[in-house]
Amino acid sequence: MVNRNGILKDRQDAGRRLAELLLQYKNQPDCIVLGLPRGGIVVAYEVAVQLNLPLDACIVRKLGVPWQPELAMGAIATGGVRVLNDDVVRDCGISPAEIDAVATREQHELTRREQAYRPGQPFPGVAGKTVIVVDDGVATGATIRAAIQVIRQQGAARIVIAVGAAPPSTVRELEHEADQVVAVLTPEPFAAIGAWFQDFEQVSDAEVQQLLSRKIPARIEEH
Repeated sequence: MVNRNGILKDRQDAGRRLAELLLQYKNQPDCIVLGLPRGGIVVAYEVAVQLNLPLDACIVRKLGVPWQPELAMGAIATGGVRVLNDDVVRDCGISPAEIDAVATREQHELTRREQAYRPGQPFPGVAGKTVIVVDDGVATGATIRAAIQVIRQQGAARIVIAVGAAPPSTVRELEHEADQVVAVLTPEPFAAIGAWFQDFEQVSDAEVQQLLSRKIPARIEEH
């Protein structure tokens, strides 16, 4: 866990700072960067460029509490993965039917994004590889836990979580589920992810598609 004071300029700044913390993976042939759409793709692109690694998307959808959508009660991911935050579900008194209703709605968006960002493509090839999972930030960690689960199922050898901002408690929890967790900022109190960025504008589908279509420079062999 890396704790720095201050604030991030934007998602590109977060990606460049994360790359500085992940230099041991630069030019590694068995390493891939996966961004979580939408905002995480912008951060992941900068990480991939700086480390000269291939970039792809891991599509995950947060399951928000029905009457407070910004509060995550869980997440779903490609391949039927569903992760629930049992504490939130219990404390909010959320019924199984309410969870299913939210999951069904988010599944439609998950499918739409798969078709928009990775049309007709299988899940990125991660078997036996080190996978750097990138997002602009995490709060409860539900979304990135779903990503971890699906990437483990696909046979990744090592999972590195890299985020711009995260509360210390969530980082500690994720350290039990991933092989390495790196965050540029771990402020306390945390409030919200966007509070730690000067520019936290919403990212469009078109921007995600453009970044995923760009070619990362060919890997340079180091001698």
